[in-house]
Amino acid sequence: MPAPLVVAAPDKFRGTATASEIAAAVARAARPAGWEVIEIPMADGGEGTLEALGGANRSTTVSGPLGDAVDAEWRLSRGIAVIEMARASGLALLGGAEGNDPVAASTYGTGELIAAALDAGAKRIIVGVGGSATTDGGLGALRALYPLQRLRGVDLVVACDVSTGFLDAAEVFSAQKGASPAQVELLRRRLERLAQVYLDEYGVDVVALEGAGAAGGLAGGLAVLGAELVTGFELIAEERGLYESMEGADLVITGEGFLDEQSFSGKVVGGVISYAADLAVPVFVVAGEVYGDAGSGLDLVSLVAEFGEEEAMTQTVSCVESVVTRRLALTWRYRR
Repeated sequence: MPAPLVVAAPDKFRGTATASEIAAAVARAARPAGWEVIEIPMADGGEGTLEALGGANRSTTVSGPLGDAVDAEWRLSRGIAVIEMARASGLALLGGAEGNDPVAASTYGTGELIAAALDAGAKRIIVGVGGSATTDGGLGALRALYPLQRLRGVDLVVACDVSTGFLDAAEVFSAQKGASPAQVELLRRRLERLAQVYLDEYGVDVVALEGAGAAGGLAGGLAVLGAELVTGFELIAEERGLYESMEGADLVITGEGFLDEQSFSGKVVGGVISYAADLAVPVFVVAGEVYGDAGSGLDLVSLVAEFGEEEAMTQTVSCVESVVTRRLALTWRYRR
């Protein structure tokens, strides 16, 4: 009997472990038990996109979300650049919402990263949008890219982690970035005016584009430049050959730090489960914590429920290795 095959395709466990670390934990549990393993760390277009697509091999100093200089890592290989906007314009750069000025925060540094990729000869630029400090509708990025003609002949792709509309970006996300109710309303009106400017000056109706509100409207701003907005999970899955790797697998293991209803809408866990259902491959989900009924009907383990919050948060990788070891042992006995 051939060795069983498990595909490890997790998202990051935000704040505790990267997707690569989780995939490696699955491999450490599987190989001693006689399993073959394919490790495919995943992302949905937000943080982790750069890692999932090969990792950084370049670094450029750009303007952070509030103007301070930051060293932003990115990737260039064979004319393809991969940029995470969070590396230049992310909320984490400011220490969270408490350190942010949500009205002043700008995507200018993300535009500088795209410009650096253009200067380095990139012909295809993938921009992962997620984890932003900004709600500027991408205006800062556009200003950093003037003259815009430099983008002619370049394939610009935006990997969106949400489907939020351009005008909804303030109401849906700005409070998480530190905005007061009055600031949320100000930012919403600013996006309305900007949408009209984009339509009048560039002929692009960002209001009609699904996902244009990602990263506080950065996705919409880049669409003005001719960018294609795509679902981040699907783009990364295609780039990594996830579907093909799952064909013939005996088990797929995925997971993320916080499993909730949003996990099944354009996110990694939902995408992996959908692929697996199409291929009739069983899925085991490992989550740091499960909210509400999100795990209903799944073959799932919550690390917090299994080990307690402190151990799950501080020893995430070893906890994952432990529960996967147990799950694979059960599967192996069933096969035999």
